[in-house]
Amino acid sequence: MNVSRPKRRDKREAGIALLIAIFILLLIGVVAIALIVSSGTESALAGNYRSSTSVYYAAVAGLEEVRARLRSNNPNSFNNTAPGFLPAGVPLGLCTPVYVVNPVGGEAITPWNAGSAYADNEFGQEFAGICGAIPSPSPTTQSIWNRNPLNGLPFSGPLYKWVRINGVSERSLNLDAFPYDTSVDPTLVYYDGINSRFNDTATGSQVFEITALAVLPNGSQKLLQYLVAPAPIVLPPFLAALTLSGSNGGGGAPAFQAPANNTQYQVVGNDACGGAPVYAIGLFGDYSGGSYATDLNNLINGIPAAPPSVRANNYPGYGNPSPDVTYLTGYPANFQTPAQLEAVVQMISQNADAVLPSGPVNYPLPNVSGSALNSLGMSPTNPMTVVVNGNLDVTNWGGTGYGTLVVIGEFTYDPSATWNGILLVIGQGKIDNIDHGLFAQINGAVFVAKTRDAAGNLMGAKIGGANVSFDPPMQGNGIRYSSCWIAAAQPMSGYKVLSFHEISQ
Repeated sequence: MNVSRPKRRDKREAGIALLIAIFILLLIGVVAIALIVSSGTESALAGNYRSSTSVYYAAVAGLEEVRARLRSNNPNSFNNTAPGFLPAGVPLGLCTPVYVVNPVGGEAITPWNAGSAYADNEFGQEFAGICGAIPSPSPTTQSIWNRNPLNGLPFSGPLYKWVRINGVSERSLNLDAFPYDTSVDPTLVYYDGINSRFNDTATGSQVFEITALAVLPNGSQKLLQYLVAPAPIVLPPFLAALTLSGSNGGGGAPAFQAPANNTQYQVVGNDACGGAPVYAIGLFGDYSGGSYATDLNNLINGIPAAPPSVRANNYPGYGNPSPDVTYLTGYPANFQTPAQLEAVVQMISQNADAVLPSGPVNYPLPNVSGSALNSLGMSPTNPMTVVVNGNLDVTNWGGTGYGTLVVIGEFTYDPSATWNGILLVIGQGKIDNIDHGLFAQINGAVFVAKTRDAAGNLMGAKIGGANVSFDPPMQGNGIRYSSCWIAAAQPMSGYKVLSFHEISQ
């Protein structure tokens, strides 16, 4: 019997446990190293993502600051904080950019200097062959983070370095915009709310290009760009030189009373700019279930019958013969209720250049004099949108206004005052006069609608009757429809972003 073989087998297996243990330790070490490497990679990725996100939003902050400051009703608007920074009344050229700079710790930011730390190299790339070098120095203004009170904060604002504002053309965009004529030309681009149009300030506003460079302390950079333009606020259509509200079953009948002793007073629907004529006086509103004939006849009867030449000659327009007074059968239904017209007023108020008085609307309505308009800075090249949250009395004002004027209370007119643009009397819907002298006129369009009662309560589903009544001896030349002034006075909302993209560096 051989008993030695099992012993020799045990000797051959000696040490296998040690080898297994070493192998396991090696495997654990490899896994541990892999975890450490992976953790480091993830930390690096997280850091890169954090930097990329931070610099991206820093650049967006610059774009949004400038977009907000382009609005004239912003307290920090360029008009308020940097008069003359943007050219007034003329387009901003392709080759004359302006900059908003945001230095930190006293650093010098000169984007026009090719050798500076934050040179604007993108301008040369985009406008190569169109413009020469950037004007040196270019007009600059400080960011809001370098102005009181934000410059007193214990921390810095977004770390963008500069934001450039300039005009654009098809050629600089390398894009055939409206009208699509297959020609990419250097004409400035305008936006009318629907299409981009060229050199047509009568239908649109200039498109601005806004470019922002952000740089973090670790060297991360981001260059972003907007194309922006103000979008027009949709107003009721002006189908007549003077439009009045009324309805069957609304609050009161519409009324119009011309100055009975003034043979020079006119309401003219023929376009002073040579465009298509509109009606002289138009009546709109919901007359379902009843006839508008009575209210229309009342408006016509407000025109003096003697001498006959007044009715025959002083109220021309689209219709024939004079007096051209008509019910606007095709008036859009979405502008025929008090709530819908109040929404228009609210939109205009939110984007107005001036609201008088500022603050919420309170009844009884306050009285505002024409002298409050003197300091607004209106001019032919700077028409403004002005909302009067009260009764406006321009008696003895004798001035000239430009733009869109909204009066929610009673508007007391003076024939020595001129308004070029749009006059909206929506709310109490009443125009009258106190003074009688001189022969000024309103050029553009007048729209009067009663949407609230005397206590300020919004009327029901049907609109009330507007009232435009003048004393017999009042002078004045009346109202002349002008599509040019209507277009120039078009109120705008905030600057709309037309395109957005990141520029590779």
